[in-house]
Amino acid sequence: MVIFTVPGLPIAKGRARVGMVAGRVRIFTPAKTVAYEGLIAFAARQAMNGTALLEGPLSIHVTAVFPYPASWSKKRVSATVWHTGRPDGDNLLKAVGDGLNGIVWKDDSQVAKASVQKIYGFTPMLNVEVAPL
Repeated sequence: MVIFTVPGLPIAKGRARVGMVAGRVRIFTPAKTVAYEGLIAFAARQAMNGTALLEGPLSIHVTAVFPYPASWSKKRVSATVWHTGRPDGDNLLKAVGDGLNGIVWKDDSQVAKASVQKIYGFTPMLNVEVAPL
């Protein structure tokens, strides 16, 4: 089992963009997505600590913690509240999956079971748990 935390505000995988480079059409991933996937990869590399890639079917559980809005009352902050706004949970999972390729597993196609929860908390972060099935 591999468990790690990525500090900071969770960022979802951005849509591929199309642009012209030297007169040719190029498709590229937004820089913000590339940077966040790199942060995920860094945290995962530390958690793996040189161990071999996980093989076979895997499960992944992602918990995204978002900061409370400043306008919320202390009573509302003290309760567990689900985050229902953007980013979408499936796009968060895509960013994690791509960030872990070649570090935790060979390819994210090995993931046979996945879950995402989005909540509010005092410290924004992304908690990731990967386990063999």
